[in-house]
Amino acid sequence: VAVEGNIGSGKTSLLKHFETCEQAKVYKEPTDRWRNIQGHNALALMYEDPERWSLTFQTYVQLTMLQTHLAKQEQAVKLMERSIHSAKYCFVENLHKGGVMPELEYIVLTRWFDHIIQNEDCSPDLIVYLQTNPEVLHERIRKRCRKEESGIPMDYLQDLHNLHEDWLIHQTHFSVPCPVLVLDANLELQDMLNVCDQHREKILCGHG
Repeated sequence: VAVEGNIGSGKTSLLKHFETCEQAKVYKEPTDRWRNIQGHNALALMYEDPERWSLTFQTYVQLTMLQTHLAKQEQAVKLMERSIHSAKYCFVENLHKGGVMPELEYIVLTRWFDHIIQNEDCSPDLIVYLQTNPEVLHERIRKRCRKEESGIPMDYLQDLHNLHEDWLIHQTHFSVPCPVLVLDANLELQDMLNVCDQHREKILCGHG
């Protein structure tokens, strides 16, 4: 099960909420690995100079996402934060559309992605989409004060929102690999978690 959503939509909170479920193994986004590649903070470099570092960063994201998709666990359900699909269909596409990632780099990364998808089983059984207005996201990001996110502009959140919507709601740009459960993540945290509990059986694929 892939938990998808924009920056600040509540993905980590949802996963933390389900961590106590014995039938589920939670895989949070491996940001610690992105921040320390033999001493290099690829995440910070990506935000500081995306034209220079976007290919390097997204290549590593693609690798770490693939490793999560293929990871074995004893539990019946794998709950993962984002997926190799959203890394490509939302974040890489945004870099390319915005003119940050050059055409050749985009083509190379796309061919790697296509090869992976054709040769490895990376399709989730369910996508949980935390649908959130960009204005709400911007305020949450401002309040949580993460160093790498301090300079994220509203336009960036809006562009990512549009790409998520095109992919998961309108389904006009890229294939959706499985059914999508859409949850209103504009709610306050506890209210959103209450909604998650209402859909617990579906989110945990009947293992709740």
